[in-house]
Amino acid sequence: MSVAVRASLSASVSAAFTALGVAAPADITLEVPARREHGDWSTNAALAAAKAAGRNPRELATALVAQLATNLPVHVTKVDIAGPGFVNFHLADSWLHDVLEQVIAEGAEYGSTDVGKGTSVIVEYVSANPTGPLHAGHARWAAFGDALSRILAKANYGVHKEFYVNDRGVQISHYVASLLARRDGLEVPPDGYQGQYIIDWAADMPKYLHGDDARAWALDKAHKYQRDTMARMHVEFDTWSSEQAIADRGAVEAALAELTVRGHTYVSVVPRATSDRADADMPAEGTSPATWLATTECINPRNNKSFDDADRVLVKGDGQYTYFMPDIAYHRDKFDRAELLINVLGPDHHGYVGRMKAAVMCLGHKPEDLEVIIGQNVALVRNGEAVRMSKRSGDIIELADIIDEVGPDVAKLTFLLQSVDTRQTVDLAMLVDSRLDNPVHYIHYAHARVHGIGRKAAEQDVVRGPLEAAQLSLLTAEPELDLLRSLAALPDVVGLAAAERAPHKVTTWLRELAGAFQSFYAHCPVLATGVPADLQQARLWLVEAARVGLTVGLDLLGVSAPERMDDLAEASADPQN
Repeated sequence: MSVAVRASLSASVSAAFTALGVAAPADITLEVPARREHGDWSTNAALAAAKAAGRNPRELATALVAQLATNLPVHVTKVDIAGPGFVNFHLADSWLHDVLEQVIAEGAEYGSTDVGKGTSVIVEYVSANPTGPLHAGHARWAAFGDALSRILAKANYGVHKEFYVNDRGVQISHYVASLLARRDGLEVPPDGYQGQYIIDWAADMPKYLHGDDARAWALDKAHKYQRDTMARMHVEFDTWSSEQAIADRGAVEAALAELTVRGHTYVSVVPRATSDRADADMPAEGTSPATWLATTECINPRNNKSFDDADRVLVKGDGQYTYFMPDIAYHRDKFDRAELLINVLGPDHHGYVGRMKAAVMCLGHKPEDLEVIIGQNVALVRNGEAVRMSKRSGDIIELADIIDEVGPDVAKLTFLLQSVDTRQTVDLAMLVDSRLDNPVHYIHYAHARVHGIGRKAAEQDVVRGPLEAAQLSLLTAEPELDLLRSLAALPDVVGLAAAERAPHKVTTWLRELAGAFQSFYAHCPVLATGVPADLQQARLWLVEAARVGLTVGLDLLGVSAPERMDDLAEASADPQN
């Protein structure tokens, strides 16, 4: 909905409440009714205000409609009631013509909202160990995190994109040892990595490298390979944050000191609080005392229960930090740079969420200042046959291989077709299918056809005149209005996708917009002989608005907007255009 129309309808409803002597709801919501006959927009304001006013909802809605009818808002032709008290607005087509003007005026900025209100946020995603290539699971989280960051920025969040490099720990040692063994013609250790990439990378490893130099080379090799692969998918990060660098500057000790000063740590052989379900961190009997974080004391305000089912070890009896302690230090570092943290993690991190929210509370932050989104893995198939992958065994389908086969745009859009918290099955054979029933190609076809009309107009010396001279009131055909309705929805879709951290909602909208344009393309000729000049000009501006919408939507998902497609026969598909 255009900002002006929303403001007009909201102001009219508020004024009607005032005239009735009833307090209006703090937020007057406006939504598109599920059924077209119920109008263009609907509000539940009467239902929301009825209880406080001591009125029957439908009776209050009737009074509101009567009051609104005395001075109908701009564009509104009729107001009526549906169900238990919904107030429906029926608008003239002119409101959609205003939407077209708004789309053209705002251009690339169209769809922006103020949901984020300038809140600074660090979105951390992928954060794969630097021990090998990225696989399809990483690809999905990369696509999601990048699209979410773009949508949040469109909703006026101050966004910083971050990759946490886990370049410390035993897995790094196993990885380096595997490379050295392959380079030197030895067997890979039993706990090493066996993938083909180890053989390939080891062949590039200089013979003279050993110790720390070999480790640095190995980490840089994996880091560069991951970075370059994601760049091919148009995924870039503002910061690559190194766990080792954080530790080297004393951030782990500083975080532990703060937790201690705040009174959340204690030293003991056994935890003060635990449950039968939590024994992973329990020291063996007779071991030295450990330093614990009292995570069980942190209460979730939503259910009044502890965030964690056991206190957690920070420093083991031998003086070594657990994995949890550097993670706390990293989150402390991020909170020095942003008000809100969003972590996108894999499906094996469910148990991590509660303890990290508890740690955030121990650092003096609200638990809602940390959001953890758990993404589900991708099941790869080819012509229905499962494709298995394992970084350790070497039977791996790399993200780079997927990009080579189907291209970065198809790969990225595919991973954004459904919610990230649902398991996704991707058929690699389907991705190379260029037919219109492939949703990725369907969107690209729509954008290419927009530009096809532009090229054909240039060939016919048809020039689009100024917008102010165009008679937009001639756009009354249902495919034209449906296309404008789709465009009108973008600001609300962006706001919802940002608030719910749901980029797939933008993908769904983009598919609907592409469908609306395809219908317009098929039924409303623009350049065909016999189209009146004034109608042609209005439709040319509608095509331009569609171009803006498709381009903005594709950019929000980090996907390119092709102007041509080799297998698209624009003229033969519909000769009238």
